[in-house]
Amino acid sequence: MPFEFRLPDIGEGVAEGEVVKWLVKEGAEVNENQPLVEIMTDKVNVEIPSPRKGTILKLMAKEGGTVKVGQVLLVIGEKGEQGFAPTAVAPTPTAAKTTAAVAPKATVPIPSPAPVAMVPTKAQEILATPATRKLARDLGVDLATVQGTGPGGRITDDDVRRFKDVGKGAAAVTVAGPRGVEERVPMRGIRRKVAEHMVKSRDSTAQVTHVDEVDMTEVVHLRENAKASAEKRGIKLTYLPFIIKALVAALKKYPYLNASLDDEKQEIVLKKYYNIGIATDTEQGLVVPVVKGVEHKSITQLAEEISKLSEKARTGQLTLDEIQGSTFTVTNVGGIGGVFATPIINYPEVAILGVHKITKRPVVKDNQIIIRDMTYLSVSFDHRVLDGAMAAQFMNAIKQYLEDPKLLLLETD
Repeated sequence: MPFEFRLPDIGEGVAEGEVVKWLVKEGAEVNENQPLVEIMTDKVNVEIPSPRKGTILKLMAKEGGTVKVGQVLLVIGEKGEQGFAPTAVAPTPTAAKTTAAVAPKATVPIPSPAPVAMVPTKAQEILATPATRKLARDLGVDLATVQGTGPGGRITDDDVRRFKDVGKGAAAVTVAGPRGVEERVPMRGIRRKVAEHMVKSRDSTAQVTHVDEVDMTEVVHLRENAKASAEKRGIKLTYLPFIIKALVAALKKYPYLNASLDDEKQEIVLKKYYNIGIATDTEQGLVVPVVKGVEHKSITQLAEEISKLSEKARTGQLTLDEIQGSTFTVTNVGGIGGVFATPIINYPEVAILGVHKITKRPVVKDNQIIIRDMTYLSVSFDHRVLDGAMAAQFMNAIKQYLEDPKLLLLETD
């Protein structure tokens, strides 16, 4: 009897996932607990195992498509078994566009942009040299899914490598645009999740940004004095742990920034715990691992945990638990450059702190021009939950702790 395997509940609050990669093919024999498919949920990839032994009769979703919890992923049965009628999968927007692109041409000419060059199917002639064909075999690329950019549509070595690199196998279609060559890259994986989160944040909050200047000279000295000791323990000590400790001390004074807004009940939820998300840039896109219980951890403990989580983020090894539960987020763009930025709130939080580059600048202190290590900090906040005055007071508190870090020693859990 064919068995419809549906996407199981794979995490609190997870309603759907994106099919990143099928690990089996139709007709394949599988064992119980054998990985079937790689699913992305909220920027984390998880492998879904088979619930039983059998033969894959039908895959019910395409790579890059979205499936909801409870929707049929595939059908498992006995080899050669037929007669099943699994629940149909609604076409993804990408699939819908593809269908429209290959529809018959209208008989009445209408003005339109230059037509998109379609990826050749297996039924069409594939133009490629023997060397290019060998390269495709070595890289595991199906030439029938690659768009050629060479003369007459011939597939080149660069076309094969580009196809392999973009989106981990997602096809990049090169087309003739009105002013030259254009490349269309499928918006999948983490990039698509980032886009969804950003739009949700923009549409759900009233965002305002406040910027302040901070003298980091004392923190710079503290880090320099502690860096060698930390390195002996295998810990890379950055400025971020110092900033996070000052942040949490300020959040304790201004709890409305460590909160969320329950729109349905019209209640502000003040969090009495401090789980700080660390926005991390990866090759796949922005990921936010979470350091939990920050108020109970030392500077070196924070440095060690931030380093481990950042590495897991860059290598795609984060678990769902490691990206959930944040109460406030920090984004550090200092290592990249720029003066300051206006970060977007990590919804449903109500504020986010932007950390920027520390540079030596001349400043006036006690009527004297001296050189100090200065930086800008920016806080974007939801104006529905707090006003500008509170945001400014919050930033003043962070500034006070960073300019006189000895005050942090007086803070208790």
